Amino acid sequence: MFWAALAVAALIIFGLAPALLSDFRLSLLAKFFCYAIVASGIGLAWGRGGMLTLGQGVYFGVGAYAMAMFLKISDARDRGGADALPDFMQIAGMREMPGYWVPFASPGFTLAVILLVPPLLAFGFGYLVFNRKVKGAYFAILSQALAAAAAIFLVSRPELGGSNGLNRFTGFFGFALSDPANRRMLYFLAGGALLLVVLLVRQLMNSRFGELLVAVRDQEERVRFLGYDPAMVKSFAYAVAAFAAGLAGALFVPIVGIISPSAIGIAPSIAFLIGVAIGGRATLLGPVLGAIGVAWAQTAFSEAYPSQWTYLQGILFIVVVGFLPGGLASLFVMRRPRAKGTPAMTTTTTTTTTTTSAATSDRPATTGTAEPSGPAANTAAASPEESR
Repeated sequence: MFWAALAVAALIIFGLAPALLSDFRLSLLAKFFCYAIVASGIGLAWGRGGMLTLGQGVYFGVGAYAMAMFLKISDARDRGGADALPDFMQIAGMREMPGYWVPFASPGFTLAVILLVPPLLAFGFGYLVFNRKVKGAYFAILSQALAAAAAIFLVSRPELGGSNGLNRFTGFFGFALSDPANRRMLYFLAGGALLLVVLLVRQLMNSRFGELLVAVRDQEERVRFLGYDPAMVKSFAYAVAAFAAGLAGALFVPIVGIISPSAIGIAPSIAFLIGVAIGGRATLLGPVLGAIGVAWAQTAFSEAYPSQWTYLQGILFIVVVGFLPGGLASLFVMRRPRAKGTPAMTTTTTTTTTTTSAATSDRPATTGTAEPSGPAANTAAASPEESR
């Protein structure tokens, strides 16, 4: 079933959409794919791991700013040579490039930062927090504070564009962004990255790690008693979500053409979460479809109802959370019918629980009424003829 759905998705992404949509709508869809990549990682961390991640904008911003710095340096060197400064630095009156900008002239270094720094930052931050048994709303507040701090820091840095951010990119690894063919190439890159991230998340969900992650979410103390380190498990899932966010941010920059602090702060981080919640955080494809659907609805309704869209989004979120806690994906989950003769789940659960309790104690397990022992047992076992 999954592979059939994946094949249909690939057909739509690489076949139908480019044939039916205009270049403008195709670029919008590529931007939505970036949001879906972030949502897929959140689905793993929040849906399976129970970690309410309100700071994914930080890791999205790391990937986005790394790519933006590389593109600005490339554009400057294409215009004015190896020593040329990016245009906004020249306007600001800067005479030399900051030292930490220089390594981003290398494509290899830039790609390494995009792929490695977000998960490493997330793993370090997550392990420090989870090792102290911080979870639930406290972790959500910490991650949200991290996003707010990152946005404030970027606003205060004029060499990173300040509140305006970095924009007006003209090239992407030697390809002109003004060429419609290259814009389509970016769309295909975003679509391919989305499918790869979904495959990665599916592999993790269906592996032993995925089972362990669910066990940590439901019974963290029991998992710790079994010899596992819940902080390590949760930190790894959080790092995978950060990896997806960093990759999405790097693709977002050439597709949209701008990155600013307003795109990585608290509000965007919550917007990522809304799509996941509406789609269905505990499923594989629910976060992806929810993120794309919410982004599309925002674009469509904001064009028709610019001032009312925020209220519509809030109402949709309240309705889904209030009446469909599992998201819209729960409407399509088919319950497998129980075969005839199969004992009820409650009986099985009761028997298993009773047996487990007996195994941990020195008393025999009993389900229902206890068997008589001694003379009473012999009397109960006697035949009707013997009793007469």
